[in-house]
Amino acid sequence: MFAKLQNHSGKILFLAVLFFITFLGYNLYQAPVEGFENKFIYLLQTYGYIILFAWSILEGELGLIMAGLMTHEGSMNLYMAIFVAGIGGFVGDQIYFYTGRFNKSYVHKNFKGQRRKFALAHLLLVKYGWPIIFVQRYMYGMRTIIPISIGLTRYSAKTFAFINLISAWCWAAITIVPTWYFGEEILEVLKWAKEHWYYAAPFGVLIGGSILYYFHKVTKKKERGE
Repeated sequence: MFAKLQNHSGKILFLAVLFFITFLGYNLYQAPVEGFENKFIYLLQTYGYIILFAWSILEGELGLIMAGLMTHEGSMNLYMAIFVAGIGGFVGDQIYFYTGRFNKSYVHKNFKGQRRKFALAHLLLVKYGWPIIFVQRYMYGMRTIIPISIGLTRYSAKTFAFINLISAWCWAAITIVPTWYFGEEILEVLKWAKEHWYYAAPFGVLIGGSILYYFHKVTKKKERGE
């Protein structure tokens, strides 16, 4: 039974994400306030910790910034936000680690284009040891690869979990605390950007185009088997 669940872990994760998005969409639609912005704020205030936990599993810094602003406004408790975000980040990397540990055939089949990154992750682990687990959250392009790569080795699951947990709480605090402290200044900038959106529009087009170009390159590489 457990083996079957492992073989279908990708589908299970997809269904879990789909359920969560549906849950948020339904509650956003049913929010007892007018206007999308007010509905979104209401959703954050009502299910803030749940959203933060789910967002942190994907290790999205934007979710931590939102949590920092909500702690500044008093909608969230600072210490609870750090705790929940850290647990979410911890769970996310544990999922990646155990994907490598128990689904090696799945990894080898679906990550063919990432072989160089897996080799690099292995070399980093051999050269630096446990500190690479601590800092991998800040390594763009390697945040998913390193936990999976370590799971593929015989590295101690208990040691990984302990370092991962401490790292996740540090990651959460490093983002949430400054946002909480400078919350007023950040809100002023957001207010200005909202009122003068036309200044930000060219940057939005540039960033959006860069993202589309990046995914286009990734798709082409996968098609070539790189």
